[in-house]
Amino acid sequence: MIIGSPKEIFKGENRVAMTPESAKQLQKLGYQCILEKGAGANSNFSDKDFKNVGVKIVKDANELWKQSDIILKVRGPEKSELSKITSKQHIISFIWPNQNKPLLNALKKKKVTVQAMDMIPRISRAQKMDALSSMANIAGYRAIIEAGNQFGRFFTGQITAAGKVPPAKILIIGAGVAGLAAIGTAQSMGAIVRAFDVRPEVAEQIESMGAEFLMLDFKTDGTGEGGYAKPASKEFIKKEMELFKKQAPEIDIVITTALIPGMPAPKLWPKEMVSLMKPGSVIVDLAAEQGGNCEVTVPNKIIETKNKVKVIGYTDLPSRMATQSSSLYSTNIRHMIDELTPKKDGKPFTNMEDDVIRGATVLHEGKITFPPPKPKIVAIAKHETKNTKEKTPEEIVLEQINAEKKSGKLQIILLTIGACLTWFIGFFAPSEFMQHFIVFILSCFVGYQVIWNVSHSLHTPLMAITNAISSIVIIGALLQMRFENDIVSLLALVSVFIATINIVGGFMVTKRMLSMFQRS
Repeated sequence: MIIGSPKEIFKGENRVAMTPESAKQLQKLGYQCILEKGAGANSNFSDKDFKNVGVKIVKDANELWKQSDIILKVRGPEKSELSKITSKQHIISFIWPNQNKPLLNALKKKKVTVQAMDMIPRISRAQKMDALSSMANIAGYRAIIEAGNQFGRFFTGQITAAGKVPPAKILIIGAGVAGLAAIGTAQSMGAIVRAFDVRPEVAEQIESMGAEFLMLDFKTDGTGEGGYAKPASKEFIKKEMELFKKQAPEIDIVITTALIPGMPAPKLWPKEMVSLMKPGSVIVDLAAEQGGNCEVTVPNKIIETKNKVKVIGYTDLPSRMATQSSSLYSTNIRHMIDELTPKKDGKPFTNMEDDVIRGATVLHEGKITFPPPKPKIVAIAKHETKNTKEKTPEEIVLEQINAEKKSGKLQIILLTIGACLTWFIGFFAPSEFMQHFIVFILSCFVGYQVIWNVSHSLHTPLMAITNAISSIVIIGALLQMRFENDIVSLLALVSVFIATINIVGGFMVTKRMLSMFQRS
């Protein structure tokens, strides 16, 4: 079958759904690839680049739509493109079915199958197809760049001969993929970064990136389905506004990223907050396309308020980094087609029993299949809440003391039993054997205390370091080599070899893990 990618006709859209690299992978799945002439030019992919990997270039969109069995796009089909769609065609693009029902109904009449890249369920297996996260990552990075372009000062603090320059203070509202990307970028540029999110579990992620998490003194969990936030209560919003009111006069740059799927963007930064900000401050509203988190945002424009605050409402931030965006998006689509082609024979199969494919499929052979059922595997397990009385700090400490006492008593009992067994064996075993046997028992006990009681989540880094204890095994084995018995010497040699592998492997794991935290 033939996969085609037309040139995007939406104004300002520079991305392309197929790149030379993704085309190579699609051909390995058994497909032929065609591209409209000049479709990749705005993303810095020339027609020659595509031809070099075996992609056929067609002159115009009409010819491409006519020849293609599968259409890959970034934006959903525009009105002028609907007439080009043929029956039984397969379309993969952003659709936004909940906000774009007229398009869904128009595609239904064409009897096509449509996978919406914005409907990929957020489960572990689908991460490689999560185009929303890919694009949000770029948008978060670009938001800081755009803010820096409009901001009249350094991000980082400096001490110069002319005086001291304080660092910029940046507030990130919403710590999803876009928010975390913005935090990382702002932090690397030397700014003081603060972040807020209604989901308490993201606090560790924010703090691990060097930002300050603004904790709200309100007992609630804003975590919704799929790891997204859910609408907040009136009481929570009131507390939230009080927090923002304190922050607004101090903050130089605000990045808002809050979105709830299928709903207008919540208004988190009203006119009152804008009026409290210092002249020269900047607001970047990443939710501008869905109405904006800031009350004064104008989509696709930069405006300046009466108190000289600039509000950026760009809706095309990923498109402003078209080469990078196209590469990531085309990779997401390629993984989707890989899932759709289990036999790698160039024939797509829409398996409605598959959680990922079912979730993304909004139309199947002309039948609307949106909304999808909830996936069998949830993205983030919700914490079970029990209607039990909260324990006081004193009760918690008392429980810990009792647990330690219980553990201590059990160890004393086990040591007593072990000592009795060792004493009994000593009556019959030779003295040389008992000398080594006692060392063996003590080694097991020490090993249990050092490693076994450690949390499972720490086993890998801990074992990488404690494997150095294997050097003791080597010393013991070397001592055993002095015996004249060949079997003992051979076993000692094997022990040295195995312990050496353990030590080398441990330090290799340690080196690899440490390199993950080093900046290149």
